[in-house]
Amino acid sequence: MKRLLAMLACALPLAAQEPLTIDAAVRAALETHPLLAEGRQRVESARGQVRQAPLTFNPKLILQAENYRSWGTRPIQTSRETDDFAYLQQTFETAGKRGKRAELASRGLRAAELELEVLRRNVARDVSLAYWAALGAQKMHELLLESVRNFQKIVEYHEIRVREGAMAENDLLRVRLELGRIELAANNAALDAARARIELFRAMGRAEFPEVRFAEPLQAGADEPFSWNEQEALERRPEALLARQRVEQARANLVLQQANARPNVDALFGYKRSMGENTLIAGLQYDLPVLNRNQGNIQSAAAEIKAAEANLAATEAIIRAEVQAAAAEYQTRRRQIRELVGRLVEGAGETSQVAQAAYRLGGADLLRLLDAERLRIEIELVNYRAWMEYRQSQEVLAYALGVKP
Repeated sequence: MKRLLAMLACALPLAAQEPLTIDAAVRAALETHPLLAEGRQRVESARGQVRQAPLTFNPKLILQAENYRSWGTRPIQTSRETDDFAYLQQTFETAGKRGKRAELASRGLRAAELELEVLRRNVARDVSLAYWAALGAQKMHELLLESVRNFQKIVEYHEIRVREGAMAENDLLRVRLELGRIELAANNAALDAARARIELFRAMGRAEFPEVRFAEPLQAGADEPFSWNEQEALERRPEALLARQRVEQARANLVLQQANARPNVDALFGYKRSMGENTLIAGLQYDLPVLNRNQGNIQSAAAEIKAAEANLAATEAIIRAEVQAAAAEYQTRRRQIRELVGRLVEGAGETSQVAQAAYRLGGADLLRLLDAERLRIEIELVNYRAWMEYRQSQEVLAYALGVKP
């Protein structure tokens, strides 16, 4: 009965864990990550600028009275001795400033949308890498737990042999020490797995870090090798698109600043009452561009274009380097998986089986058995680590090429 209750206690938490695929983890991060919520609000702010930019000046209503006084010996006759004004004044923009402001705002909106795309890409990439790291750490922990259980059986076997007087107690102590070493390694692996799981949820933007059951297989079957093209990556990557948009935005700002150097025209029209006579007034106002021709803002805008062009060149160089580095890592990891690791695992497994059989028949000593088991465990860990790194290299190359998300 106790054993049944213990089994149920172990099974219930596992049953409560929802399987988590990598697509589900990325999708959840893209929906709820706080950084993306901030980016979406920046896009909304840019939309507000697009709405505001084409709006022009409101007309001014001016009510004005002159010649009033409260001193002197004779009271003023307001109907004949004051001048009263009521007129409208409207500013008319020249040089197409409204259209140029709207164009600049539109460029800013597109830049904000691309910034959001860059954030989405970075979040998805971090989650993907963290997912495979967490899955790999969990597999290595499970391997060491299984090794602990196997060594506990070996210890029990040696305890029986020692009690029967068929084996020296020194061999039992050596096996127990090996068991302790593996238990210590399993504890460290548990810590690594917990850290990797927490890092996964941190990358997803979560403030809670529950236990999780990974639904993806770490080791996959045959896969089609990636092909890569730097030029296609430059066309797809949001960082390159954003850098080009920054150049266009800077050029649009220069055009606007040059237009701002052209003064606007203010027109006024309205009513005037002076000396008891009702008349109309009309006029124009125009700022003479003698001292301020917006030369500082024009100079600043021209420099921003050069800065944006330099940033574009740097971004394209970085993307080319990332594609080359990711492709080299992917090729190396894939070759390790296909040509080296599988053969090592198979060889280590055969060596362990041969050593166990020889030991039971008395053809090998304890040290050879322990060495064979130690080698098998180390090769299995290398196998999981190689698959984890291969999976991560696939993600790194996919994101470097801009095919995800």
